[in-house]
Amino acid sequence: MKTIGLIGGMSWESTASYYQALNLEIKTQLGGLHSAKIALYSVNFAEIETLQRQGEWNKTADILGNAAKAVEAAGADFFLICTNTMHKVAPQVSQHVAIPLLHIADATAQQLKDNGISKVGLLGTKFTMEQAFYKERLQDNFNIEVIVPNEHDRNIIHQVIYDELCLGEIKKASRQHYLAIINKLFNEGAQAVILGCTEIALLINQNDTDVPLFDTTNIHAQKAVEYALAQ
Repeated sequence: MKTIGLIGGMSWESTASYYQALNLEIKTQLGGLHSAKIALYSVNFAEIETLQRQGEWNKTADILGNAAKAVEAAGADFFLICTNTMHKVAPQVSQHVAIPLLHIADATAQQLKDNGISKVGLLGTKFTMEQAFYKERLQDNFNIEVIVPNEHDRNIIHQVIYDELCLGEIKKASRQHYLAIINKLFNEGAQAVILGCTEIALLINQNDTDVPLFDTTNIHAQKAVEYALAQ
């Protein structure tokens, strides 16, 4: 079994979901007392969030690059960045280490392709929904059309992530807002919706809607276990 490197803490709530998902999948695959071999480096999200707001992405890349070096030194054979948004700086982070990065958008796109999805809605932070780094990777590398909510709805999604979910607050009203936005995307032609922020699965899951949901946290974790167990 390979050792999985995790760069977490963005937020720690969703990193806890990663840890659980990885170990549950290893238990499913191997049974008994097996658990995942993990090297985790958890950053201080307050520092990252401040730099995000200031547009200081190069500085965030340096922080995550040092984290990647730490998990590599701890014996990780490959690594994950446990957040969709910070894949904006994934190329810079990867330059700090020799071990490969398992990219969250690639894992998600492959799952979409396997399910015959060619047009998908995307929920996430405003950075993920509005900037090119995530959408264009799906469109250019996997030929998957990506649509996002309107500006008003993007603001709601972003605010709930940072002001509620990253603080561990789960509100029924916010769940209803999200489900209404998901229905709009479905009515606009999305065959499914990506939960493109690792905290969103804390708020909604497939039991809440008939629209197919793709939870990036679980998809990323499952792909990591597949990679870890591959000969």
